Amino acid sequence: MTKPGFETPTPAPAQTHGGRAAPRAALLAAMLAVGLLSACSLAPTYQRPEAPVAAAFPGNGSGSGASAANNGAAAVDTGWRDYFADERLLQLIAAALEHNRDLRTAALRIEEARAAYNVQSADRLPSVNANLADTKSKTPAFLAQGGQQSIGKRYDAGLAISSFELDFFGRVKSLNDAALAQYLASDEARQAAQISLVAEVAKAYYTERAYAEQYALAQQSYEARRRTYGLTQQRAEVGASSRLDLRSNETLMETARVAALTLARQRAQAENALTLLVGQPPAGPASGAMAGDAAIDAMSALPAGLPSDLLARRPDIRAAEQRLKAANANIGAARAAFFPRVSLTAALGSSSPSLGGLFDAGSGSWSFAPQLLLPIFDGGRNRANLTLSEVRKNLAVADYEKTIQSAFREVADALAARDYLGEQVAAQRAVRLAQADRLALLQLRFDNGVASSLDVLDAQRELFGAEQSLVQARLLRTTGAIDLYRTLGGGLK
Repeated sequence: MTKPGFETPTPAPAQTHGGRAAPRAALLAAMLAVGLLSACSLAPTYQRPEAPVAAAFPGNGSGSGASAANNGAAAVDTGWRDYFADERLLQLIAAALEHNRDLRTAALRIEEARAAYNVQSADRLPSVNANLADTKSKTPAFLAQGGQQSIGKRYDAGLAISSFELDFFGRVKSLNDAALAQYLASDEARQAAQISLVAEVAKAYYTERAYAEQYALAQQSYEARRRTYGLTQQRAEVGASSRLDLRSNETLMETARVAALTLARQRAQAENALTLLVGQPPAGPASGAMAGDAAIDAMSALPAGLPSDLLARRPDIRAAEQRLKAANANIGAARAAFFPRVSLTAALGSSSPSLGGLFDAGSGSWSFAPQLLLPIFDGGRNRANLTLSEVRKNLAVADYEKTIQSAFREVADALAARDYLGEQVAAQRAVRLAQADRLALLQLRFDNGVASSLDVLDAQRELFGAEQSLVQARLLRTTGAIDLYRTLGGGLK
């Protein structure tokens, strides 16, 4: 019985010369063919888990669920160059796809997984090495026959296969399948990162444009209130306005100044965030405007489809499934560890006591050393490895289901935003128009001595707030359309 954890030492392989080499070579080729072709897999038959979500997206409008409009292309078939119309945004996205460091890291992860897969798949083929050896040895006189010391020389040349595992029970095949699935998962993760980067650049760009528009409104308001404050100050000096009116105008003016400075800071920070996403300073000064209603309507026209479509559209879901397949394959490798492991070491070459006679007739040599390793006692290591691989598969199933649920929630949120934000923008635009008309009427009443200056100041403040809220609502609608494109698995080109 072998000692636990140790293999039985293999005796030195027999060597022979001459006519028996051909049958041995044929036997070696036959065993290699059996090892390469007869591998079975002990991994469980893979079955995709049922999607733990409803059969349709929730919603109360025609733009959600399975009844989504059929006009417009699916998001997965719509490239970002066709989805976005702003030329500067397209340039920023192209630069980000080239220079963004997170995306570069994801690409390197693919190279890492590909290399790991190539390393693992190499184990399915024997490693053949050529060798040329020169051996000299000295035998002392008291050990040598005849009582005289001797010096021996030997030259060897040939080809050798070292410890090639004949994969009868699919251990190597299962490890190879797991490595392939990990590689495919890395590729899907890169695609998911690319789609997310496109969406994040678009949102950062429109956020910066929204701050720029709000800043321009704040500057205009500040200039108008500064002029009004100057006039009020002149009227106060001649007694035509009270000190209360003067301080109220000053408060309103400084409030607009604070808002302008706050928006200037937020815009600068948004530009920094955009620079980080792009991976380099954007070329040229910031320009462009927020997407108009027509552009947003066109972007939001993508049909939602069914939740089951996400399994084919979303690369993050496909990546989670590949990780599940890898965990499933690892169970096969863990099961195969309970069975005997057959390995083969063989060599074919020539040996001679002199270098010149190395390839003479009759100098051929071969060695053939199959080895069988049968696990008897391992302290429960194989059982623990199998349990570990099964637990990891259950974790992969939970991760796969959670990824589907998260994707379902993201699409549902984007559909809800599409259903309601359009109406919210329209309502906010009506508020702004009403506030502008109210200010005009109060200004007319103030000029005629009917309304007080405090009423006018209050109307100016509320109009400024309505203008800022309208810009923010338009930004929310724009980012909602971008999120819809991303959550539906938007195109990569």
